[in-house]
Amino acid sequence: MRIPAWTEDELVLAGALVVKNGWRELRTHDPEVQELSELLRSLPLHEPEERALPGFRSPDSVSRKTSDFSTNHRLYTGRATRCGKPTLLMIRAFTEREAEMLQAAEAIEEGIATGELHLIPPQSDEVDEVGTSAVEGRLLARRALARERDPRLRALKIKHVRRQGGALQCEICTFDFARTYGELGDGYIEVHHITPLHISGARETKLDDLACLCANCHRMCHRNRPGESWRTPVALRELIRKTRETGTH
Repeated sequence: MRIPAWTEDELVLAGALVVKNGWRELRTHDPEVQELSELLRSLPLHEPEERALPGFRSPDSVSRKTSDFSTNHRLYTGRATRCGKPTLLMIRAFTEREAEMLQAAEAIEEGIATGELHLIPPQSDEVDEVGTSAVEGRLLARRALARERDPRLRALKIKHVRRQGGALQCEICTFDFARTYGELGDGYIEVHHITPLHISGARETKLDDLACLCANCHRMCHRNRPGESWRTPVALRELIRKTRETGTH
């Protein structure tokens, strides 16, 4: 059995360590490398027998990964180490939106420390159709999807919309399940966190933090693209408008 490839979550944590160190690599005996090695070995992402393999996310392997981040950064003038596309995409993510990616790393660390991320079962679509998870990490996508599927939260949001006199339709494309499917679709809608949880923080979800979406728009808000893994309803609405205007697809 081979040591599994680094996941996005692990790359987020390694990248954050390098960024905080001024985009410089960290050596094996650095206390922060030792701590990250211990944390990576506790993540609920790999099978127990994989985590038990000699060398799995050892301090040596963590140090080597920090070298990948450091030497493949655009400002590095020496010879770059060889690394895979996921690492290069993560370098790009940290370069283009450093503050957000550092928040993602902090959210993963907090979720592991509190035990929350260990308790959330895997979600069916925490990875996309080609097996890639969000650049911010599969565990954060898992947490967001699990919370959005909370039936109590969904019921409260629907009740709120109806009390306000609004139509129960998609806030992006205005699709109305009842109008299309009749009684079968009456009262059906999906809820979506407007801002990712690692940005909004681990505060209690307010109803204004949620948007009512059809299944298609909901999936498009979550769909991953290289270096990008979520978009707000406003951003998706603008994308639809531009696509219709230009006729591109």
